[in-house]
Amino acid sequence: MASDDQAGIFGMKLDPADYFRAKLQCEIDVMEVAEADPETLFIVDTRRRSSWDHGHIPQAVHIPTALIPSQAPDLVPAGSQVVVYSWGPGCNGSTFAALAFAELGYSVKELIGGIEYWIRNGLPVETDAGIVQGAPDVLVTAHTA
Repeated sequence: MASDDQAGIFGMKLDPADYFRAKLQCEIDVMEVAEADPETLFIVDTRRRSSWDHGHIPQAVHIPTALIPSQAPDLVPAGSQVVVYSWGPGCNGSTFAALAFAELGYSVKELIGGIEYWIRNGLPVETDAGIVQGAPDVLVTAHTA
């Protein structure tokens, strides 16, 4: 635990190493999700309907964050390993969604980078036109599509 004199300009009272260990238990990388057996994860898009309609991760289920408490018990099987995502790193919507799932007792992880980094890694996206896949952005991935 950081002492008061160690809090410095950030004002942290929590030991940074403890924080980052805990954070790593609550996050998952887009490539880890993409390479996982689809049967092992229950992926939830937590954005608004218009964003879902624009494009989403194939096999994801749409549950907007505000509706998780009322819809998750009927749509997400108990015991599922839930992965939530929203737009991207500039949006904390998936953090609120992960909290909502955790408060319901689900095992949940937040997708780092959201749909933005899913797309930037050249991974498939489902749209009204079907499955589309762009080229990976070489600045964000070492993987090839």
